[in-house]
Amino acid sequence: MRAALRAVPAERLWVNPDCGLKTRNVDEVTASLHNMVAAAREVRAG
Repeated sequence: MRAALRAVPAERLWVNPDCGLKTRNVDEVTASLHNMVAAAREVRAG
């Protein structure tokens, strides 16, 4: 995300899960989404 922010303004950057959510079980998806949200929050906080 930090690399993307060097090329794209923050207000235009969207964080989306990679495809593959349908082929994973709930535990895997939950962990992945928690990590994605945590990373987005960290980057937004500076």
